[in-house]
Amino acid sequence: MIKFLNIHKQDKPIKKNIIKNINNVINKGDYILGDYVQKFEESFASFCNSKYAIGCANGTDALTIALKILNLPKGSEVIIPAMTYCSTAFAVINAGLKPILIDIEASKSTISFDDLKNKITKKTKVIMPVHLYGSVVDIDKIKKIIKKKNIYIIDDCSQAHGAYLKKKPVGSLADISCFSLYPGKNLGAYGDAGIITTNNLSFYDKIKNFRNLGSTIKFIHTQVGFNSRLDTIQASILLEKLKLLNRYNKNRKKIANYYNKNIKNKKITLLRYSEGAVYHQYVIMINDKSKLINLFTKNNIQYGFHYPKSINQIDALKKIFKKSSYVNSENLAKKCFSIPIDPNLTNKEISKIVKVIELFDSKTKKLVLGAEAVKAGTLRSIAAKNLAITSQCFSCLLVLLPYIKAAFMQNSVIQQSVEFDKLSQILQAHQNLIFDRSDNSTL
Repeated sequence: MIKFLNIHKQDKPIKKNIIKNINNVINKGDYILGDYVQKFEESFASFCNSKYAIGCANGTDALTIALKILNLPKGSEVIIPAMTYCSTAFAVINAGLKPILIDIEASKSTISFDDLKNKITKKTKVIMPVHLYGSVVDIDKIKKIIKKKNIYIIDDCSQAHGAYLKKKPVGSLADISCFSLYPGKNLGAYGDAGIITTNNLSFYDKIKNFRNLGSTIKFIHTQVGFNSRLDTIQASILLEKLKLLNRYNKNRKKIANYYNKNIKNKKITLLRYSEGAVYHQYVIMINDKSKLINLFTKNNIQYGFHYPKSINQIDALKKIFKKSSYVNSENLAKKCFSIPIDPNLTNKEISKIVKVIELFDSKTKKLVLGAEAVKAGTLRSIAAKNLAITSQCFSCLLVLLPYIKAAFMQNSVIQQSVEFDKLSQILQAHQNLIFDRSDNSTL
């Protein structure tokens, strides 16, 4: 199985240090806002080239807190992209503000600047661009558009840890920057976590106070705040994982470059990413997802959808946005298909993913096997149709085998589960051989 994301493998080099840090927290008992929280905040601020960083409970809280501390009039407008995760919109609503949607650019995951210009009104108080999939929005361009308009920029950086815009790291570009540290992110905790960065001392003081129930001194509460603190165990884990972030981001870029060069199927549209992207997701666009889903499933490759609905299509938000339409966002939502880009994917796995994508809707009817297959079967070539049937049979057997094993084990006096495991391994090996020993021909 080629996993979409293999966190266990990612964390293997630092596992001992993580366990050590967790034990230190337990032994000391400083579970809330302990020493590791401050250490991680300082390290992350330095990583982002930002003056300040404040840990919080999750990415949604980070966005909500950033909006709340601005003390904007109720109903003030916040411009967000129509293609993003629901948290971006929920944060605006939970802060008592009004989300205004703008479309994204065609074949990109980031905002349309033309649509942005058209949506700015006297009520616009915040623009919240999202660096979706790790592709960076040109914040400098936004600053030029809103010059002298007294509008704040709060960027959603939840998928862009370590990304750059013109050599400037994400987290230092906007008035306030918000990160999710959910386990699946480029920098992820072992549970929920988030962090906020800013270069503004006033914002820093307000955020730090607000995330801790409006208090910086115990039992003294200067405002009604949130209980949204980053716990010490998560901070101790993140401190270690931060050390690997640059290395893994480089790996993601290498994998993305391979995909960019080798995915040539005309039925597939590749998204255009920014120069400083960190490829949190590698998303392709395809009209018929079901066919590609079947191909990936048969070949034991995990996949995802980011995201299957644009903000205006989400059930909880349909009433707010009524019958509004955002063509590019809705098109991406309909056609998006995320393929594995885990930083520890092997060359063999990356190659197989590309081969399977190239098989999609192919007209070629022949696939040549390697030397081992020739030796074993005394065949120079096998019709692709026969190979496809064989692969499907293997897939069916692999699905059915656990049930057969369970029935056998229940009714048999002799418990020989090992033999079933061996059979499963053999079937999987033969199925892999169909692709691993093939040349560049396609089915």
